[in-house]
Amino acid sequence: MTAPTAARPSAPTSSGTPETLLGGVERRSDAAVLRWLMRVRQADLSHPWVRRWTMPVICALFAVPALQQAADGASPGLPWMLVLTAVLCLPLLWRCRRPILTFAITSAASLVVLALDTATGAEAARVAALLNVGRSARPVQLAVCVAVAITQTSVAAFAQNQSHTTGMQTAVVAIVQALLVAAVAAAGVVGRVVNAYVVALKERAARLEVERDQRARLAAATERSRVAREMHDILGHTLAVIVGLANGAAGLTTTKPERGAQALRIIADSGRGALAELRRLLAVVGDDEKATSADAPLAPQPGLDDLDALLERVRAAGPAVTLHTEGSPAGLPPGLQLAVYRVVQEALTNTLKYAAPTTSVRIRITVDEAAVDLTIEDTGPSLAPGDDTESRGLVGMRERAALYGGGVTAGFNDRGGWTVRAHFLLATAPAPTEKRLV
Repeated sequence: MTAPTAARPSAPTSSGTPETLLGGVERRSDAAVLRWLMRVRQADLSHPWVRRWTMPVICALFAVPALQQAADGASPGLPWMLVLTAVLCLPLLWRCRRPILTFAITSAASLVVLALDTATGAEAARVAALLNVGRSARPVQLAVCVAVAITQTSVAAFAQNQSHTTGMQTAVVAIVQALLVAAVAAAGVVGRVVNAYVVALKERAARLEVERDQRARLAAATERSRVAREMHDILGHTLAVIVGLANGAAGLTTTKPERGAQALRIIADSGRGALAELRRLLAVVGDDEKATSADAPLAPQPGLDDLDALLERVRAAGPAVTLHTEGSPAGLPPGLQLAVYRVVQEALTNTLKYAAPTTSVRIRITVDEAAVDLTIEDTGPSLAPGDDTESRGLVGMRERAALYGGGVTAGFNDRGGWTVRAHFLLATAPAPTEKRLV
């Protein structure tokens, strides 16, 4: 019996885990960085309030020294400092949802602080707002915000340092601060890219899981179809032979006891053969070692050399069967021999089921270098009216022929019987993905 040995897919076990998403990363350092980034993102998604409140609180802490000085009487006074700190820090709570508006508010508040010639320490809120602009805004919006931030930073550098440093020193400070502002915006863009990469990895992992499940379901369906086809071939043919022999033996038990006893022995042999084949099939499907015991030894799948025994069983049931072979079928691949054997078996089973016991059957097998052609023709008459072209047996024959790039046609012939023609291509033999039990 044959069993598919398809490779087990190396699909992810659960989407979103570091092991799943890092399956294609080879460098250990890159994997460590990505693993850390994914853990940070997972923590952020699990506790969004932490990131939302952390930045406003940090900026507010930067303003504590200025608030203490204002409380001690420094200009512009504690109420103004509290208002400016709140205007700078509170908008950061909505920096992810409204990055442009948040940047605009914090920039305007920073201009007020600059106009009052003071420092609150909370101006870092403008930098945090610019970082989120880089993470989510469109390129044009980002460019405008970066230009505004650089201009404002340069103006503040000249305004605050012109009385303490030379012009050249002030220019250097302004350039350095402008570069820092640009670096903050670039960091936001990098964060956006990293976030998109992590999301893409998660989507890829989810897609791989879906593909793995689809492959598993397809493999299970293919295996069920194969088992159903094999069981249909085994049981359908054997039961048809047994029914035909039993009908003949019933009339011979009184008139010709010896022939009746011979028919009963053939029935017993056919039943034992079918039982052995079913055991082999179930042993392969279930990997059951008990089913491969000495009372049911495993044997190769039937081939063209086994056609004689098949035809003898059919002849014992009544029909006269002749076989004519052209070419050299002995050199055909075992899988192709099995396919031809099963097609002949199914065609003879249909003859036993639907034709009179007195029918005659002619089988012709033609083998050449490119293909195998098979014709099974009986003379009828048909005992069961109607067309059997949609039966499970004919579907199974077509599937077997399709594996070898061929096809099967069937229909009534001009002799009152039924003709099956099958065509198999030698050049399209399937890859050796099966193992044989011997």
